[in-house]
Amino acid sequence: MFRGCGTALVTPFRRDLSLDEEALRRLVRRQIDEGIHFLVPCGTTGENPTLSRAEHLRVIEITVEEAKGKVPVVAGAGGSDTRAVATLAREVEALGVDGLLTVTPPYNKPTPEGLVAHYREIAAATRLPIVVYNVPGRTGVNVEPATLARLARIERVVAVKEASGNLSQIASLFVQVPESFAVLSGDDAVTIPVVALGGTGIISVVSNVVPGEMARLTALALDGDFAGARLLQRRLQKLMEVMFIESSPGPVKAALGLLGLLEPVWRLPAVPPRPESLARVEAVLAELGMLARATPDTPATPATTAAAR
Repeated sequence: MFRGCGTALVTPFRRDLSLDEEALRRLVRRQIDEGIHFLVPCGTTGENPTLSRAEHLRVIEITVEEAKGKVPVVAGAGGSDTRAVATLAREVEALGVDGLLTVTPPYNKPTPEGLVAHYREIAAATRLPIVVYNVPGRTGVNVEPATLARLARIERVVAVKEASGNLSQIASLFVQVPESFAVLSGDDAVTIPVVALGGTGIISVVSNVVPGEMARLTALALDGDFAGARLLQRRLQKLMEVMFIESSPGPVKAALGLLGLLEPVWRLPAVPPRPESLARVEAVLAELGMLARATPDTPATPATTAAAR
């Protein structure tokens, strides 16, 4: 399940800021049609802090319905209150997902002992396999390799999405966690080196835009064809960079809007990229030859959340 390229799905909204269920269904079908290996709804890229509990569950429900068992669904279920996360995990499990992506508690800055207790309680609440999400740039806490080794001893904690950006730390993981423990890159640009170290793939933002190519890049690396993977990396490198020119999911939603795949609408405090950033996103898509494939009937001009209200 935790092998290959999984897409950290965006959550599409309408101009009135309501959930755009039809757009979400189209996005999920496109991902599957283009060969993505698994799907990750309601992560950071999905603007999950702005979703109500009902919306959070509905996004996951729709993703499961559209996936139809063709690809695994690993749903986001995290937060700063352990008891609430455990309750959410049970609710998400009931929707028929295949696994959980659970971020370290934002803002709390738990100690290693706090992290172990947090994940132990979540694991006790569900029968699903759990992916630890380490993203210190957003949460304020880094899961050190020694702490992850302790987490790996908890039944059902079977993988990590590593978005620390520290390749030395990631390399250290492989000598401290069991060989069966899956290490997934949380940064598109370092998918190849993480796989080369022993990782099993990537949970990707860029694959929202190019699911087929990111799935192919990951598969090539996993097959040991690093020359082929590097060729795709060089083609996609500018896209990987421009998707993070501003805080995600600003650029990726703008790109999908330019491609006519959704209404480019964000919920505050996320806002549209600055005009100069949007111009760079558009230039990269044009260089990749993608804009000619955009659907003409969907507006492609980003809407500010304030204006949408």
